[in-house]
Amino acid sequence: MDAEEEPSGRRVEDLVLDAARDCVLAYGVRRTTVTDVARRAGVSRMSVYRRWPDVQSLVADLMSREWHRVIVDAARQAAAADGPLRARLVTQSVTAAATLRVHPLLRKILEVDPEILLPYMLDRRGAGQEEMLGFLIEMIAAGQAEGSVRAGDPARLARAVLLTAQSFVLSVATVTDGHTPSDLDAELTLLLDRYLSPAGGASTDRAPGSTRTRSSPSVVSGSPSA
Repeated sequence: MDAEEEPSGRRVEDLVLDAARDCVLAYGVRRTTVTDVARRAGVSRMSVYRRWPDVQSLVADLMSREWHRVIVDAARQAAAADGPLRARLVTQSVTAAATLRVHPLLRKILEVDPEILLPYMLDRRGAGQEEMLGFLIEMIAAGQAEGSVRAGDPARLARAVLLTAQSFVLSVATVTDGHTPSDLDAELTLLLDRYLSPAGGASTDRAPGSTRTRSSPSVVSGSPSA
């Protein structure tokens, strides 16, 4: 056991992740080395390598930690708000998107090493995306039971919400054109709220390729959800 390590090992991990964040903010991901991180954390290189085989895996865990903090903070703010679960779900989603959009780590990666994010946009979900998806599924199901969220498969609705909110994080700079991000956040709020509202319109629960729509079953009246 290293002298700087506590029995749980958490202290070293936190030191290394904090150091990795500082290095990425200073140099970018590609110019960050394990030696840089170890030196800044005040630990040996072996302490780093025992936990992460390379900088890429270290940065992946760093992003997971940072995005988790954003999600938790957004949930805390939303929990303090009054109103139905749908309103809290929308508030958390929009708050998390707005916070991530200006997050120093994400901004640095987008500016210097955008290719780091490509796997999470094109091939697979990261831990932060999985966490947000799990939260959305749980909240949508609870909102349906409460009657404030429309009927439908919670997993499918959650994916639509996640994809929408994610675009407001990663692509908003391409479409602002004189509009402020706050203006667009108001539109995201309206978009998500109407999408999830029981009175939001026709149900999408139909066979692929079908053009016929039907009214969404009412959760409030006790009709079974799709």
